[in-house]
Amino acid sequence: MSEHERTLESLSEEYRNTIPSDLRKPRSFDWYLAELYDAPRIARGAHQRVADMFDHYGTTYDEDEGVVEYQLASEDPLNDGEDTFYGRIIHEAIHGFVNKVKSGARGLGPDRRILLLLGPVGSGKSAFDSQVREYFEDYTTRDEGRMYTFRWTDLCSVIPDQDPADDVVRSPMNQDPIVLLPRKQRQQVIDDINERLDAPYTIRNEQSLDPASEFYMDRLLAHYDDDLEAVLDNHVEVVRLLADENKRQAIETFEPKDKKNQDETELTGDVNYSKIAVYGESDPRAFDYSGAFCNSNRGIFSGEELLKLQREFLYDFLHATQEKTIKPKNNPRIDIDQVIVGRTNMPEYREKKGDEKMEAFNDRTKRIDFPYVLSYEDEAQIYRKMLQNADLPDIGVEPHTLEMAGLFGVLTRIEDPDAGGIDLLQKAKAYNGEIDETEDVDVKKLREEAAEKVEIGEGMDGVSPRFIGDEIAEAIMDSMHRSRSFLSPLTTFNHLEGNLENHGSISSDMFETYYRYLELVREEYKERAIEDVRHALAYDVDEIQRQGEKYMDHVMAYIDDDTVEDDITGREQEPDEQFLRSVEEKLDLPEDRKDDFRQEVANWVSRRAREGVSFEPQDNDRLRRALERKLWEDKKHNINFSALVTSGDMDDDERNEWIDALIEQGYSEEGAKEVLEFAGAEVAKSEMEE
Repeated sequence: MSEHERTLESLSEEYRNTIPSDLRKPRSFDWYLAELYDAPRIARGAHQRVADMFDHYGTTYDEDEGVVEYQLASEDPLNDGEDTFYGRIIHEAIHGFVNKVKSGARGLGPDRRILLLLGPVGSGKSAFDSQVREYFEDYTTRDEGRMYTFRWTDLCSVIPDQDPADDVVRSPMNQDPIVLLPRKQRQQVIDDINERLDAPYTIRNEQSLDPASEFYMDRLLAHYDDDLEAVLDNHVEVVRLLADENKRQAIETFEPKDKKNQDETELTGDVNYSKIAVYGESDPRAFDYSGAFCNSNRGIFSGEELLKLQREFLYDFLHATQEKTIKPKNNPRIDIDQVIVGRTNMPEYREKKGDEKMEAFNDRTKRIDFPYVLSYEDEAQIYRKMLQNADLPDIGVEPHTLEMAGLFGVLTRIEDPDAGGIDLLQKAKAYNGEIDETEDVDVKKLREEAAEKVEIGEGMDGVSPRFIGDEIAEAIMDSMHRSRSFLSPLTTFNHLEGNLENHGSISSDMFETYYRYLELVREEYKERAIEDVRHALAYDVDEIQRQGEKYMDHVMAYIDDDTVEDDITGREQEPDEQFLRSVEEKLDLPEDRKDDFRQEVANWVSRRAREGVSFEPQDNDRLRRALERKLWEDKKHNINFSALVTSGDMDDDERNEWIDALIEQGYSEEGAKEVLEFAGAEVAKSEMEE
């Protein structure tokens, strides 16, 4: 057998190591009581346990934004980063969600509210909700997240009419064993353990036993002449409780059914008809605790498309949230403790928001907006993750492909800026962090202006990442069918344009606007493609270093009102303003901004000098771009751009040298040829127009 082949023995051992050692080990109530004093957190409520779960997997704090990033979302440690969330605006939403859970953990109100994730289709709210449930499952397997419940044993020896099949009965609601103590004695224990608790909250538990457990407790206390110790010693076993969505244990997902067939028993449970003949209809032992609220006790209730439910059906959530109880038909009320999460899309929210009869329900929700990503590089990360998680064929994704697809998506989601001097494309770049120190762009103000213009929030409308991701996938398959080993922005643009009108969620009155946005993206890509080819054709490290040093000599002389030595004559001369402007104009810097830019680069050079770092113009992105473009201007008249389009019209060695330079920038060989021809044609066209 090969050393790389797994055996049943090794697989079994690996599985055993993933299971808590005490999972199948029953304990006495006395053990649990002692454990409470050693580890008070095992008696946490649902909000407290979920809040601790987010911190358990790690956090990072962004001081500039004032936002905590939770690593279960930003890094996905359980799945090696397979399911990560990108974008400042998304992590703000997650930060807001966790804050509400933590407020609920402290009893500040959100523990009696529905946490409603609101956003457009494909914004990530369902993925986040699913991730929370997955991590809650994992957290409860760990020592830090452990919780316990109990089961009744040897019931037939005391209760004459007990069905032998029910001699051992697990707590139907998976309640914490502490509820077995009468309220007064329970509170004494809780007061004791809170003094030992090192947490930002206090343990609280005022629940009553569920009706079936209350029945057993009454019968057993009567038998033992109210000797609680005898009841708990002889008829109660404490067992480890793991959250498990598939088993509907401490996690429940609830999906709306046909409106005509909705039944409140789906939430609250129903009569167990198989037990009616044994116990009778009114006996609490004849109740089936299979409702979604019952199954999710101690954990998380997740309601999918919650606002698609009928108004009357939603009323069941009122007691579940505000009173933390449910009232099934023909059964006493049942206490519940869970984080109730709902998800909904924009149309349903707008409909219910304007319904006066929904006022009570709306008042019991805490909305968390899940908008689309508004940074196109973060959006590109979403597509990159999609490709990494797929069985991607041997095909290269060329530079700018995913970023330009993301830019199109962002343009459809952001509001036109009110501020003069900045257009929609510039706003998208500002949201992406592309702001020069000399530019007067206030991103915070842009966000505030947008918030005032839209009904709910910026990013709640526009093209879904799903649509763009689907078109990227189609473009990949199209490239394969045409025996192309690469995916380029040009192919992706064609698929986006060709399928806009075939997507059901895009309104027809937006087609013309979205086509215009695609043209903006095409123009942006054209500039980037030309920039890449410019870098390949004209890049000369030594010449850029010389030009950079000359530029800085003249800048420092300009700032200090000094002279500079002429390279040829050796005489002192005034700073060469014509040369300085020939560099700065390559960044479209107007005359009235030149002083700001010169001071900026001078400060940068001074900082590096103090740190003992030598001057390298390539290390300053803006200065490097300016010098590259100047070098390009100096050289481009010696390049036959029309010849770039057809390889037969050019010296192969020279062309191969340029292709190699593009490959160094991340292009595949075939992709380099395409961008060389595309940029060459565009430059040749502009040269002819000039």
